[in-house]
Amino acid sequence: MARRGVVALVGVVVALAVAVLALQTGLWVDIVGVGEYEQGTVTVTDSNTTTPCTAPPNRTAVAACDGPRTLGTVDVRISDTVEQRRLGLSDTESLGPDEGMLFVHGEEAVQTYVMRDMDFALDIIYIDANRTITTIHHAPPPPEGESYSERYSGRAKYVLEVNRGWTNRTGVSVGDTVELPAGVD
Repeated sequence: MARRGVVALVGVVVALAVAVLALQTGLWVDIVGVGEYEQGTVTVTDSNTTTPCTAPPNRTAVAACDGPRTLGTVDVRISDTVEQRRLGLSDTESLGPDEGMLFVHGEEAVQTYVMRDMDFALDIIYIDANRTITTIHHAPPPPEGESYSERYSGRAKYVLEVNRGWTNRTGVSVGDTVELPAGVD
């Protein structure tokens, strides 16, 4: 009888240890899954409406824009659950030039991201509740042999991750306005 009690106690301790390990390492995401990602398109427009537009091919004259000009468009997977946000792009081998992930949080706050188990560099773009870019980080993958990188923070309700260099290529900067996919609150 005493053996059964000891075996049961050892079983409970082992189960608790596995549960703690799964929570700390993020393994629980692999076990439980993240569900299906919704998809959409994010468009970023210039905050400065007097910025010259790009000249048409074979022309040298550039006229000022009458309104905001589109700087870039990204096809995104929408990450709006705790599980999806924790996994992020960790299981993604690469992104196309105009692909990314949009993380949606319940409210605007200081959000902190790491490059967990990433194989490629990212631009991490923080967007406030008014859909204005507040911060941009150019994040390398974690050093060889490490699963985490340094921490990147910014005030945001939404965080957009794209290939590193996308913001430089498109001219996207702090203060620009972001149009989110339909249905994203």
